[in-house]
Amino acid sequence: MIHPPGFVGAAFGTAESGDLRSDRIRREQVAAELGIPADWSFVHQVHGSTILEAHAAGNLGDADAIFVRRRGLPIAVATADCVPIIIEAVGAVAVVHAGWRGAAAGVVPAALAALAATGCEPQRAAIGPAIGPCCYEVGQEVTEQFSGYAAETTWGSPSVDVPSYVAAQLAGLELWKSPECTFTSARLNSWRRDATDRRQVAVAWLPMN
Repeated sequence: MIHPPGFVGAAFGTAESGDLRSDRIRREQVAAELGIPADWSFVHQVHGSTILEAHAAGNLGDADAIFVRRRGLPIAVATADCVPIIIEAVGAVAVVHAGWRGAAAGVVPAALAALAATGCEPQRAAIGPAIGPCCYEVGQEVTEQFSGYAAETTWGSPSVDVPSYVAAQLAGLELWKSPECTFTSARLNSWRRDATDRRQVAVAWLPMN
């Protein structure tokens, strides 16, 4: 697991961590290592901008972000090229799944607004491993959504820098950003590289004390 520095309840998984959405045994092992319960809140990710509050473990429904104010209840999203984000706020924490569609739809500002609306002011954010502009080949319909963030792959085709786009939306917060690209790192799952259905998770929680 990858632990962003300065965060009290945040971790990003790797391929070695296993697919913690469906592998209960592995999730129990990882949860024990992290010192948290093995019953987590997930969502059915749909590449949109909906954020839901978790009050209990289990699948909360269609959304791409979760926040929690209940201590000791882990929340998680899963990615394999999309951008995973953890946001720590006063009295709350959020996890966000930002593919290009969700990022363009405003899932990150929606998460920040939801936290602020409940009186939980965002303080810091961590951006986990995602596919980088070096490898994220896209068409014009995507580059048009990310003005100022168009790039080029290492093989010369159009790409976009979604992690940097997301980082700009988190301006003003203390920010940590993973330097790893899921496509080029063998320790990370990548749908673009392998067409895998396996995912790594971003998990966050409010410690009990």
